[in-house]
Amino acid sequence: MVDFEDMRLFVRAVTEGSLSAAGRELSLSPAAASKRLTRLETALGVRLLQRSSRRLVLTEEGTIYFERCQAIIADVDDANSAVGLRQLEVRGQLHLSASVDMGRQYVGPIAADFAERHPQLHLRITNSDAMLDLFEYGVDVAVRGGSMVDSRLVSRLLANNFRVLCASPEYLERHGHPRTADELQHHRCLMLHRPGHGVLPWIVQSPDGPRPLRVDAAMTCDNGDLMRTLALAGHGIAFKAAWDIAEDVRAGLLVPLKNEVFLPDAHIYAIYPSRAYLPARIRLFVDHLQQELKAREHDVLDTVRDAMR
Repeated sequence: MVDFEDMRLFVRAVTEGSLSAAGRELSLSPAAASKRLTRLETALGVRLLQRSSRRLVLTEEGTIYFERCQAIIADVDDANSAVGLRQLEVRGQLHLSASVDMGRQYVGPIAADFAERHPQLHLRITNSDAMLDLFEYGVDVAVRGGSMVDSRLVSRLLANNFRVLCASPEYLERHGHPRTADELQHHRCLMLHRPGHGVLPWIVQSPDGPRPLRVDAAMTCDNGDLMRTLALAGHGIAFKAAWDIAEDVRAGLLVPLKNEVFLPDAHIYAIYPSRAYLPARIRLFVDHLQQELKAREHDVLDTVRDAMR
């Protein structure tokens, strides 16, 4: 007979790419984890994984079993959740993804506090500006700005947000304040680029609707936090979300600019794989994250709006 916890170990080993890492999550030594995986394969009468010192490779049978096990484990967690979240111990791994700025300032600290309240929860945070495929990387929750384009996913609004042009007081003293889109042609623009997408354009509102703004990038980078650092150092004008720069604005280190340039929806969403029920660890964390961000929302947005000039 198959042991359910052996099944859970197998799924975590595939997701992590490491049997020892999966064992650590479940408080098992490498030897114990190996024995339990062997026990699972013996019970099933098939080999699920080809194991080497460097990697795990699913067999054909292992691939089929992995897909079914994921659904079974989710159903069991959902059944437990249905009994009552207060009675359920939040446990297992919670894999979060957030942009570098948002992860460093908000998601990381909030998630760490949440994990401290739930000692059986193992937290994994991927801090990257890349738009990771949640299914490929095994991400439970991604925190992203802007609208969702993947129909396989569901989203939940966490907090309102907007983007502004900003620069350091020293830069503006040397080069002046651009008031219109055309004046940006004469300024040093710091812009993001994405692998496979090139430089991401700034958008200007015109009588005919939004259109890309033609500006030359003085510097580009693929990391929003680095772009913020360059702006703080006086190297040019950056396009940043209010949440990313509110503390810098409050400290007088960055100045948000009034002008006609904008980007569409920059609100903050929790994104997760679509299914009828969410495990308690995901549901409770998203609730907690929304509550924490909402408590900060007015202060963050008002700080940036009030400083615009």
